[in-house]
Amino acid sequence: MKLNSSTLKKAESFLEDAGYIVRYEKGNFNSGYCILEDKNVVVINKYFQTEAKANAILEIITGLKFDLSALNDKSKEFYAKIAQLKLEDL
Repeated sequence: MKLNSSTLKKAESFLEDAGYIVRYEKGNFNSGYCILEDKNVVVINKYFQTEAKANAILEIITGLKFDLSALNDKSKEFYAKIAQLKLEDL
């Protein structure tokens, strides 16, 4: 999967469909992002390049648990692709 603006938009859309708010702000995050799980907010370093933003969001998606039954079909397909990539990386 190429990490470009299209992948970034799909990942953002997935998180929004899953009930998360994605924000880009400046900050001193050790990993480049911050997850406020109680509020379902994901904050990404706004100074990251597009590839790094997409990588951060994909990393977040693989680390969180989602109720797949609540997602639409496009989001389910995207999640399946990400899960498959994670298995191939192991």
